[in-house]
Amino acid sequence: MLTKTINGLSAKYLNMLRDICNIESPTYHKEGIDKVGEYIISFAKEKGWDIEVLELENAGNPICITMNKDASLEPIVFSGHIDTVHPLGLFPSPAVTVDGDKMYGPGVADCKGGVISSLLAMDALEVCGFKSRPVKLIIQTDEETGSRTSGKKTVEFMVEKSRGAIAFLNTEEISANNTVTLSRKGIARFEFTLHGVAGHSAKCSKEGASAILEAAHKIIELEKFKDEHGITCNCGVISGGSVANTVAEECKFTADFRYATIEQLDEIKRNVKEIAEAVYTKDVTCDAVQISDRPCMPVSKRNFDLFDRINEIYEACGLPTLNYRHGLGGSDAAYITIADIPCIDSIGVYGGKVHSVDEYVVTKSIAEAALRLACIAANI
Repeated sequence: MLTKTINGLSAKYLNMLRDICNIESPTYHKEGIDKVGEYIISFAKEKGWDIEVLELENAGNPICITMNKDASLEPIVFSGHIDTVHPLGLFPSPAVTVDGDKMYGPGVADCKGGVISSLLAMDALEVCGFKSRPVKLIIQTDEETGSRTSGKKTVEFMVEKSRGAIAFLNTEEISANNTVTLSRKGIARFEFTLHGVAGHSAKCSKEGASAILEAAHKIIELEKFKDEHGITCNCGVISGGSVANTVAEECKFTADFRYATIEQLDEIKRNVKEIAEAVYTKDVTCDAVQISDRPCMPVSKRNFDLFDRINEIYEACGLPTLNYRHGLGGSDAAYITIADIPCIDSIGVYGGKVHSVDEYVVTKSIAEAALRLACIAANI
């Protein structure tokens, strides 16, 4: 019955996905994010579902929508984010296009598609008379910046509203062959600021001390970290100097580290300190400051137990079973895992070219993702 109900409702939800993806909502654009949120809140009010909103000054307002609020069993949580990485004006108006079996636009797969699939799953469960446990949808609003915009307040809200859940299903896009994520690397970023001595470029053999030259030495050392299963480093942003005929007095660059364990984060901090203090160019000094951190999603028995239980449910329901992977990028699912809440990440829609102007979602995967979520809720 769930399959038939979801298929009957799916056209309506594809239109809803088009609507919210036509609202540009980069993380820094609170007005756009809250406009998407109000669209979803208006829908939830029509359904009679409970709505909780955390009002924030500088970030979009996160939302928790609950169906069957007074049911006695432990809640199940769906989650996704409605902020995107695409700057305002990058897309035409309207931003969304459909070509064959794909929909293109900002956030169609990452992660507005997952949010819409969650709403479709909740609607279908209600139509089919499911009332035994609360079903929550927690909508994040600054996931793409690691929740720096809100000072982690959105993450605190998400964890608080998920306490006691039997399962937390994060609807980032699913990978090929029904592959979900059970653990992820963390992300730590450091900003290096180098202070040199200005001088005339014609006399650079005798005067001045180049901050850019010193940065080059340090970047070469940092870029040696390239362990796919351990620490990696990418120095992706650099600025410095004033004009070509002056020895650079200052240079800044950012190093993006990925790590798999807390111990590796400690190792990163030690290495950053050593490289910052090392002097390759006389008279150049360096300061290194950590500017952000998103924790790793550690390997967890709870997550693997939940994964096994979901595959039992899928076998009983005639659905394709899941595979799993260890992700290299960050996710809010890390905070849920650290809070000892059973969690499956990347169980949303199927798409591709995420974070690009060609981002797309396979339209039939909206219903497929909704069915995966609804079957878990109904049978766990």
